[in-house]
Order: sequence, then structure tokens, then C-alpha cells
Amino acid sequence: MISGYLARETWLHSVRAGAKLSALAIVSFAVLPVQDWRLLGVGLCLVLALYASLGTDALRRIAALKPFAPLLVIIFVLHGLTGDWAAGASAIARLVMMILLADLVSMTTTMQDMMQALMPVLRLLRPLGVNPKKLSLAVSLVVRFVPVLAANWQARSEAWRARTGRKASWRLIGPFIGETLRMADQVAEALDARGFARTRRRGA
Repeated sequence: MISGYLARETWLHSVRAGAKLSALAIVSFAVLPVQDWRLLGVGLCLVLALYASLGTDALRRIAALKPFAPLLVIIFVLHGLTGDWAAGASAIARLVMMILLADLVSMTTTMQDMMQALMPVLRLLRPLGVNPKKLSLAVSLVVRFVPVLAANWQARSEAWRARTGRKASWRLIGPFIGETLRMADQVAEALDARGFARTRRRGA
């Protein structure tokens, strides 16, 4: 059910999951206050260079951004209508950069490695009644599902275009949400079968 992992080994696979997740968090916070679209553009080029360093299989995954194109256009146009095209370019560059970085981590890190990397930090929340194992799983699922859902939308969009000869329609939103909910149910059942839904007295 959860796909998106790049099976072919690359240099980024050998980097520890904790280091990759930490870098993702640091970059996410670092780019938030940046408003200069040129600086963000340089950052985006560096991210694309990282993809290129992983080979053609990784570069092909950039096509998964196609479903986000209408949203990106809307963001850009809305900023333009307020007279701030530069802010629109900055918002788009920042959003694309973060999606691609999250996908880099997702496709070069196994779910188990993500959970193990998060566990030491999340154990600090145990006194608050938080189950660190469940929370680490939830965070890992979020990182993993972003590219998967994007790929699902792209598949529906291409099927619609093949049938009608037109671009993706709003009519696809309902079936897409329904499929996403079914996927969530299936994942929940799989986790329940493995005991994640049970309350444990010891450990996490």
C-alpha cells in the first residue's frame, strides 16, 4: 500500500535517517522567512541537483509535481492580483522545494528507519501520555504518503485526459478523496493487525 521507496541504492540511502529528517526540518524552518524569489530559486536548483545526483529514476519522480500545477498557478495568480508577483514566485518556489525535499527523504528512507530515528526524540513526550511508537509511525506515514497521493492524483488525471481529451476536472476530486479514505482504512486495518492500535502497558 505504501510505495514510493527507490529500490535502487544511491548515496543518499547510506545517510542516516535521523540526519535526513533533521536536515528536512532545518531547511523547512530556514526557508519560511525567506522572501526573495531569487534565493529560493537557487535553493530549488540545488534540490534539483540532488535529484540528478541520484540518477534518472529519481529525476522521473519530479513529474509527480504535475498534479500540483493548478494549485501553483492559483497561488501565483492570487499574488499577482494583489500586485505582488514576486511574492507569488517565492511562495511557489518554497512550496515546490519542500515537496521535493520531503520526497527525497521518503524515497531513500525505509519506514522502519524513519521510526527508529524519531523514537529518541518522541520518547521525551511519554510523560504527557504520548505513545512515541504510534507518533513516530504517524509522522513517517505523513512523509511517505505525500508522494503516493500525488502519484494517485496524477494517474487519475492522465486517465481522465485519455478518455475525454481534456485536462483534469473538479469531478476527479470526489473519487480521489474516496480512494484516499479507502487507502487510509486499509492502512489502519493493517496496522491494527500488527498490534499498533492496542494499548500497551509497557514500552512503546
